[in-house]
Amino acid sequence: LTVPRITPPSRCRAGRAMPKNDDGTKKPASETVPDQRWKLQVFYLCFYGFMTQIRPGESFITPYLLGADKNFTQAEVTNVIMPVLTYSYMAVLVPIFLLTDYLRYKPVLVLQSLSHISIWLLLVLGTSVLAMQLMEFFYGITMAARIAYSSYIFSLVAPSRYQRMASYSRSAVLLGVFTSSVLGQLCITLGSVSFLTLNYVSLGFVSFGLILTLFLERPRRSLFFNRPKGAGDGAAPAELDKMARGDGGGGIRGWREAALCRMLREVGALARQPQLRLWSLWWVFNSAGYYLMLYYVHILWNEIYPAMDNHQVYNGGVDAASTLLGAGASFAAGYVKIRWTL
Repeated sequence: LTVPRITPPSRCRAGRAMPKNDDGTKKPASETVPDQRWKLQVFYLCFYGFMTQIRPGESFITPYLLGADKNFTQAEVTNVIMPVLTYSYMAVLVPIFLLTDYLRYKPVLVLQSLSHISIWLLLVLGTSVLAMQLMEFFYGITMAARIAYSSYIFSLVAPSRYQRMASYSRSAVLLGVFTSSVLGQLCITLGSVSFLTLNYVSLGFVSFGLILTLFLERPRRSLFFNRPKGAGDGAAPAELDKMARGDGGGGIRGWREAALCRMLREVGALARQPQLRLWSLWWVFNSAGYYLMLYYVHILWNEIYPAMDNHQVYNGGVDAASTLLGAGASFAAGYVKIRWTL
């Protein structure tokens, strides 16, 4: 007879304590704690991302500025008002990125919501070119502050879940833009709603978005400046932990420990890494170029077909189609095996 082999309880516990990732490597113990609360936080963050994109008047800002409501000339919109958006975005992107991590996300998201409210107050009440330039400046802030939402998700989940959770949050945002664009197009085409009324509706939605922002939980940690002590206690370091490895926080005192100096050191440490330097430049110029194209193409459409009737304006339909494709691609990206080093 073969005597059945008895496994000691300690070994059974040890075997259960280290489940494996999808790639066969063992998960660190810090990732296997059965905490279900993060799922609720991720769900709320996705819901928040979806709802804060419901701004049905956004697709029609250019025809609104050129139309009878504001009556700006095409030269003013093209050469004086629109350029403020792209260049203000590039100017505030790096400072907001650093403040996002240092302030732990939520304050920057509150700033983004307040900027959204300022945009639509200026659109509704402003009458001068200066007011519209200020509106575009706040637009640049809201776009730069999107990094707070994109990186918030990484403070909620373990590194092994980064890819999939990021795809969920990004898909929620793009589905929100899709829903907003469809709603705006239906109101214009079928409901005969004026651009001004649509902007009042958008103001209501962004005000509701501020309320949602206040209920977001402020994380206790972030990726660079608020990393937990003992983060390297046997757990496998995340990609972003490797990025921030230069800041131990223990050996420098006095003025060099001030927040601004730490931020500058982080920028210097990131700039010395070729892949991150390339990715960062790619992100800044790609996103700035995208927004430059996105809002100037609305002017081009008006040049090609200057619709006198609001029913003939289809900006919302075009935005809806493009963002729906983007939402599908973002969701699929969460399930694709990616060689990150490549």
